[in-house]
Amino acid sequence: MATIRKLRGRWQAQVRRRGMKPRAKSFDSKAEAEKWARDLEAQVDRFGAAPDTKILETTTLGSLLERYQREVTPTKRGAVQEDQRIEVLRRHDLSHRTLIGLSQQDIASFRDERLQSVAPSTTVREMAILSHVLEVAARDWGMPLAKNVVKLVRRPVIRNERSRRLTDDEEQRLLDGCDAGLVPYFKTLVILAVETGMRRGEILGLEWSDISHNRRVITLTMTKNGSGREVPLSQRAFEALTDWREKADVDQSTVFPMTAGALEQAWRRLLARSNVKALRFHDLRHEAVSRMFERGLNMIEVSSISGHKELRMLKRYTHLSADDLVARLG
Repeated sequence: MATIRKLRGRWQAQVRRRGMKPRAKSFDSKAEAEKWARDLEAQVDRFGAAPDTKILETTTLGSLLERYQREVTPTKRGAVQEDQRIEVLRRHDLSHRTLIGLSQQDIASFRDERLQSVAPSTTVREMAILSHVLEVAARDWGMPLAKNVVKLVRRPVIRNERSRRLTDDEEQRLLDGCDAGLVPYFKTLVILAVETGMRRGEILGLEWSDISHNRRVITLTMTKNGSGREVPLSQRAFEALTDWREKADVDQSTVFPMTAGALEQAWRRLLARSNVKALRFHDLRHEAVSRMFERGLNMIEVSSISGHKELRMLKRYTHLSADDLVARLG
């Protein structure tokens, strides 16, 4: 059991355990002293001895983030987005905390502060990065961390479910708007999104070699969830792709030579031309998944097409038309 006492105006914590040299350290507050003692005792229980915590006293969270950004982030599929988030974290005051001083309360304060300026989903992603940084530091870089303090803090609840479906003649207006635009393949791109439920990145990364014309199937070798899948093509989607193939540059391996930023700009212009309000491109995936259920496909069949690994997540995208359900009920 640690001894906490006030000595010459400061609080001293002393930890004595059998088989280890007594360790003592002074702090400005009693709470800091008690935390240091608890952490040291936890390390003794975990490692069987008191590890050298000097490295934790000199290493800041910011330096860990910088190393992680340099060594780990480039190996990830979402490296660009994670790199941007780490830059935000490195500019935050939290990055100046040493690992020995980083506490559960620090993370909770960071969470509450971020929620004042960004969405809960953004805060959750930033906390996930912090958590993984500490995990990598302890597991791969030999940092003697007693615990991952991020895991002890409640993460915000994300409530971003959308129920936006295409209504009335919106789909036709969008397709007509594509014909009036400057991007010759945008109509094919929109049809593919509505028919298959593929993600934006999957569509933009599609190559002609990924499409089997004999089987009428698209093969995605790597997707957002880390695994590949095969996406069957409806007759409508297949004909749209075939038509675009006849017009496309024969030397162009990519089906849709467009960046994510260019797609967003083209999408906004399309909505304005079509007079369609409050529709995100991602809502086309939502629409596609809902239509699959309305056509009678079951949960397993839809997930194999859409790529959802968790059926709980799949339900968020599913808003069935009551009119179609009435027809099926008879």
